[in-house]
Amino acid sequence: MKTKYLVIGAGMSGLAFANFIDSDDYLVLERDEAIGGWCKTIKREGFVWDYSGHFFHFKHPDIEAYLRARMPDDEVVTVEKLSKIIVDQSWIDFPFQKNIHQLPKEQFIDCLYDLYFRNEAAKDFDQASFKGMLYEKFGRSISEMFLVPYNEKLYACDLEQLDRDAMGRFFPHADLEDIVRNMRRPDNASYNASFTYPKNGAIMYVNALKSEVPDDRVLLGEGIVKIDLAQKIATTTLGRTVAFEYLISSAPFNRLLELSALPHDPATFSYNKVLCFNLGFDRKGPEDVHWVYFPEHKYSFYRVGFYDNILNTERMSLYVELGYAANDVPDVEAARTRVLADLREAGIVSDHELVAHHDVVLDPAYVHITRQSREVFERLSGVLALRGVHTIGRYGGWTYCSIEDNIVEARALAARFNML
Repeated sequence: MKTKYLVIGAGMSGLAFANFIDSDDYLVLERDEAIGGWCKTIKREGFVWDYSGHFFHFKHPDIEAYLRARMPDDEVVTVEKLSKIIVDQSWIDFPFQKNIHQLPKEQFIDCLYDLYFRNEAAKDFDQASFKGMLYEKFGRSISEMFLVPYNEKLYACDLEQLDRDAMGRFFPHADLEDIVRNMRRPDNASYNASFTYPKNGAIMYVNALKSEVPDDRVLLGEGIVKIDLAQKIATTTLGRTVAFEYLISSAPFNRLLELSALPHDPATFSYNKVLCFNLGFDRKGPEDVHWVYFPEHKYSFYRVGFYDNILNTERMSLYVELGYAANDVPDVEAARTRVLADLREAGIVSDHELVAHHDVVLDPAYVHITRQSREVFERLSGVLALRGVHTIGRYGGWTYCSIEDNIVEARALAARFNML
């Protein structure tokens, strides 16, 4: 078998490239039995859930229009985000650092004092690290009440391992002037102040892209086990070989290096897993909130989202996220029991009856962006590009980005090829 463009992965990145390339000579290989990657949607007992919460914050109207034109009318709802943080039983508006005035008086004074004298705390940490950045910008109390414990739970690692810009534009920065001004005139806008979400789940955006890709160009249940860079031949899990001129990969970058037999230190590319529970209950719970952050380690989860408040449905429908180190093997049954107990402790559920549930382990979930991973990625992705292999997407690019960013990147790469 031979193709000009061999695309690894039928998620948003791979399907977007297939949409925008001006060629019929391409083939998409997907190891799973269904398209979508981590954007799959599950439906059970009338509940609609994704593989974790996927909400869309479009900054490119043309991309949003392109997708909506390929979806049923009235499929997408637009929502003004309402998110909260629970700290010591207090419900605080997100972002935390701009709403410390909502804390009890003594905690507020501690945060404000430490914010003003933040340079003293920052000396104890590496300023090039994510943890050092937090102490440098926000001081000890804000960091230790929310920013450090929350991100430790999310990334499941020591934050001094991460680069200070590990979250890029997605981290809600605020300086002292912003924080003080917010006490009088609240302005909690962030990059995702509003978002869109399909009534039938994130898979609808995936299906919109797939609608432009013929079925015979997507091979499901067939992944890659080896890439011969010299001969430009990929060997699949079914034992067939595919010769290519260009290979477009959205597979995790560390996996691509293994497939290509490029020498590297596996420890360079660390990451975490996320166990996501989708839970459906017999009646409503808290309203007027779309997701809640839980920084305290007494709770097993770091975030809980409310599909029912997003889609305005009558029964509480949650996604609950727990972070694990890459080598951890979650005990799903024990974790679910703990989650239900923690939800009661947090006041999310009371005498609710659980009527449906689903779980999935995202592996990988969040990549750990470090100085070393950036340097090695730049070097080895350049080596691959010289051999016609291009790596894109959150995992292919080993980065922190949005789903829209994946589409933008795939479209830009296709445009480069279209100009050849």
